Amino acid sequence: MSWRSEHIWIELIAGSRKISNFCWAIILFLGSLGFLLIGISSYLDRNLISLFPSQQIIFFPQGIVMSFYGLAGLFISSYLWCTISWNVGSGYDRFDRKEGIVCIFRWGFPGKNRRILLRFFMKDIQSIRIEVKEGIYARRVLYMEIRGQGAIPLTRTDENLTPREIEQKAAELAYFLRVPIEVL
Repeated sequence: MSWRSEHIWIELIAGSRKISNFCWAIILFLGSLGFLLIGISSYLDRNLISLFPSQQIIFFPQGIVMSFYGLAGLFISSYLWCTISWNVGSGYDRFDRKEGIVCIFRWGFPGKNRRILLRFFMKDIQSIRIEVKEGIYARRVLYMEIRGQGAIPLTRTDENLTPREIEQKAAELAYFLRVPIEVL
């Protein structure tokens, strides 16, 4: 999602609050809870889950392993829920031709550096670069080359843009910023 005028371009960046992350967090939570309950059922020798008789699982070693997998899954699930609730990775890119400033803002993990704000002068932008890696794990990323700073990614690595979409986005941004496009 973006907003443009003659002098300002603002692009909103989606963070961790995506349907896929919600689905993975729910699936992981329920699966790991099931593993943990079966492990505890084998220890107590009671059926905490009525669909699965606990007499079939011996506590040592199967019950211990299932309990370990359940706890590990719950930790990973809680990590996913935290990134979703904090909306890690969200933010915006703001290009202001009138003031000659580029602002890149992202939300990070809570703590000292929760707010990540990068500011550059537009005159320091050398080019817009498209990096394309095809294959089993195709990757298309848009970068902004800054003099003395290196390359700053403008698209998420998990954002699956088609070649046409990333070329169009790069062309529009390069035209707005009045810089060349590089393709790697």
